[in-house]
Amino acid sequence: MNPVRAGAIRRLVMPLFLASLASPGFSAAGERSGSKTGTLFTIDARAPESAPETGYLQMGSGAAGESPTGRVLSVNSRYLTLDGRPWLPVMGEFHYSRYPARYWEEEILKMKAGGVQIIATYVFWIHHEEVEGQFDWSGQRDLRRFVELGARHGMYVVVRLGPWAHGEARNGGLPDWLLEKGPTRVSDPVYLTYVHKYYDEIGRQLKGLLWKDGGPIIGVQIENEYTNRAPNAGAAHIATLKGMAIEAGFDVPIYTVTGWDNAVYPPRTVIPVFGGYPDEPWAGSREDLPPDTQGVYQFAPTGGNAGILQGVTTASEDVPLWHYPRFTGELGGGMQLTYHRRVVVAEDDIPPMALTTLGSGVNLLGYYMFHGGTNPDGKLSTLQESQVTGYPNDVPVKSYDFQAPLREYGQMSGSFRKLRMIHQFIHDFGSDLAPMTRVLPDIVPSGMQDTTTLRVAARTHGDCAFLFFNNYLRHYPLPEKQGVQAILKLPSETITLPREPVNVASQSAFVWPVNLDLNGALLKYATAQPLAKIDAGPIAYYFFTPSAGIAPEFAFAAATVSALNAKSGVVSRQDERIYVSGSTPSTGVAMEIRTRAGKTVRIVLLSAEQAQNAWKVAIAGHERMLISAADVFADGKTIHLRSRTGSTFAFSLFPEVGHLLTARPPLRESGVDGVFRRHSASVAAKEIRVQVERIRQASATSPVRMGPFVDWRGTAVALAPEDVEFAKAGVWRVILPKDALEGVSDVFLDVNYVGDVGRLYGGSRLLDDNFFNGTAWQIGLKRYEPETLASGLSLQILPLRKDAPIYVPKGAWPDFGARSEVAEVESVGAFPEYELTLTWP
Repeated sequence: MNPVRAGAIRRLVMPLFLASLASPGFSAAGERSGSKTGTLFTIDARAPESAPETGYLQMGSGAAGESPTGRVLSVNSRYLTLDGRPWLPVMGEFHYSRYPARYWEEEILKMKAGGVQIIATYVFWIHHEEVEGQFDWSGQRDLRRFVELGARHGMYVVVRLGPWAHGEARNGGLPDWLLEKGPTRVSDPVYLTYVHKYYDEIGRQLKGLLWKDGGPIIGVQIENEYTNRAPNAGAAHIATLKGMAIEAGFDVPIYTVTGWDNAVYPPRTVIPVFGGYPDEPWAGSREDLPPDTQGVYQFAPTGGNAGILQGVTTASEDVPLWHYPRFTGELGGGMQLTYHRRVVVAEDDIPPMALTTLGSGVNLLGYYMFHGGTNPDGKLSTLQESQVTGYPNDVPVKSYDFQAPLREYGQMSGSFRKLRMIHQFIHDFGSDLAPMTRVLPDIVPSGMQDTTTLRVAARTHGDCAFLFFNNYLRHYPLPEKQGVQAILKLPSETITLPREPVNVASQSAFVWPVNLDLNGALLKYATAQPLAKIDAGPIAYYFFTPSAGIAPEFAFAAATVSALNAKSGVVSRQDERIYVSGSTPSTGVAMEIRTRAGKTVRIVLLSAEQAQNAWKVAIAGHERMLISAADVFADGKTIHLRSRTGSTFAFSLFPEVGHLLTARPPLRESGVDGVFRRHSASVAAKEIRVQVERIRQASATSPVRMGPFVDWRGTAVALAPEDVEFAKAGVWRVILPKDALEGVSDVFLDVNYVGDVGRLYGGSRLLDDNFFNGTAWQIGLKRYEPETLASGLSLQILPLRKDAPIYVPKGAWPDFGARSEVAEVESVGAFPEYELTLTWP
């Protein structure tokens, strides 16, 4: 994350249906009633399409893109191809060295359950060679084992080599000793000698794990956020680093660099990737920022995020961006806290960013971070970025939670489920989406702060399209857009959709399909979002979910349909189309279509809640849909359900395979739920009593000092307190039963406090820390030894001063009353995470 980034988805007995094409009850719709006054927009997608350019990009060797089994991965100017088909993958950042190695596998499986296909990870030099000449690839620094675990579960890997990584690491990941050798991040002979050794070490660790060797590593990133145009630097330096990476064995199909902030890179040989965040925790402002300073909530006229993609050039020549596919490597999955600016990311803040990014033409959806973590213990120093070490921000010593979809201790956040819906759509329909180009409407917002103009974009390829809508803006709710209707001009036809104008709800975002082939039935359009598809023997099931506040309407090309039966809603025919409108969301079949080719298609319209709880899993070699409020992940042999809200599990499964499942504890069949069959099970409930005792009252603290750095707007930022200041912190002892972790998956300590900085110790060892921002501090305990928990944890809370020059979100700033500072622990609770496992032969 760059501190100057802003600037610079049993057998079915079909019910009786309301109508069929052959029945007298099927009637043609009348003339369209008078339109509401509102937003009628036109998207003209009739321009001839150019074929993607091939041959310009020069990545690895000719052998780099082909695996030993004959699988081929390549890239053109618009998208990736995998085995000859367009491929639009989801990539998520997870730093192995910031997470205990014994839990890597289940966290990788959680990422996979979230729809991530590629794991990106930094290799932080300082985590491996903190002492010169002493490389450490053991424990949670075991890069090879991490990549092998990814491979075991069918995940691809992009290794971000550095040498400078940033990632809020000390010195951007460079060891202290290296800084003493001379200039860094330039083609200095001494520096390059050490980089060569470092790259060679990584190459030895990952030997045999490249794509061409049958491994999962499909790409590497060279350096990061590189803008240096000084002599001995520039594009030539990036070219030198790529050459060194190849010498170290990294012959891969894809090489990337970060492309924002006017980055410099050699043409043709690397692909710039972009990104954007919901806020700017590196900014010095102590107020909410203006709307969308990063341009992530608006469809970009340039084909990527509106703000961060602008102004990209190369040092050696001007290379039009149309030569390169639009990829993101750092779409903010959350935000790291800085001491001076403590941003809170809501669960609804991230999914609209993903939709606008896709609607803008991006064909690799990469998040930073997708999984949070905790900094490892250093041998010589703490390993976080700080102003003391010459960086613009002070971040927590240990916590790298990042408010990510998967949090610091592996918790699935609210954003995880909502993003997973989008990722499942990409997984099942991405090969259709990837070749599509972005087309904007005739009227577009005047700027990132325009809250009145409808935000919409289309991606089209021939007569097929997806319409993307975003009416969401963080901190500045966008008003309902009334009377919305689109005229979509395609090469062979013009489609007006929907038949009647609709209102787009405030703070909603969604995608609609146009001319989507549903196993032979042509869906002309739907005012519902595609979620997933499952082939259940001879019948294809398509799962949709309604758009917020909009009655679902499905329009089919009559020429492709021989019969259509609907369980709910109204079926009508007009001209060459068959419409089904007003279907009620449920787990049952909303409509069944018999195609002219004799195939059967069934559509299930899930409610928003059902869709968020729908997990696509593989059981006995076949895809199934499982609906559960529990957190779900699977490894092909076992499905894990986990709950932090109760010890009873309930789930619905389609197609049914209950006779194959073995569960611990045993399952209870609970009846039919639409096309699904319900099951439930209960595990033993557990109450964990926490003893909390105040050991020391906080004392008066020193005024907060301003640090040496100013943000890009020229605003100075506050300096984090020194360790010596914690002698004034309030101290509480927290004791848990020695058997607290027995019989459960984990135990989460929820600490609600008011103060400036919280620190948690086990003895003299700092386990975790937290900057107060009005939200509960949640700590997973299974990674710590039972003896540590039983002997007591020490909780230190440094007082928050009333005059502290920091940003805390509105409503979170405490009521000081007559006090000048406050340090209070309001509650500490321990909440078990229960687990149910499902297995089959």
